[in-house]
Amino acid sequence: MAKILIVEDERDIRDLIEFTLQYAGHEVIKTSNGAEAVEKAPQIKPDLILMDVRMPRMTGYEACRQLKALDGVKDIPVVFLSAKGQQSEMDVGMDAGAYDYILKPFAPDELTRRIAEILAKFEIG
Repeated sequence: MAKILIVEDERDIRDLIEFTLQYAGHEVIKTSNGAEAVEKAPQIKPDLILMDVRMPRMTGYEACRQLKALDGVKDIPVVFLSAKGQQSEMDVGMDAGAYDYILKPFAPDELTRRIAEILAKFEIG
């Protein structure tokens, strides 16, 4: 299975995602903001990064831009998790380098299915 970095500032959501993805057989590493993700991703080299958009210290957009500028991690797919489903918000995320968006709230089985589809496209796991 895949090594997935979760970047989410809300503990309950972070724990739900962790539980869901571990139950699906993935290895999960958690961080609570974009700055931590930029620091940790080059060390752990995840297969996929799931990142909230609105976080303290550094937004998901800024963290994604910084990650896409780093040689060791720039090819790792970033998927934004957001309650903001407006096309303009999604365009900003895609312009920052994201591969996809998953809108909150989501059902655990929906999250598992979408992650499996993304991993299959990148031939991960």
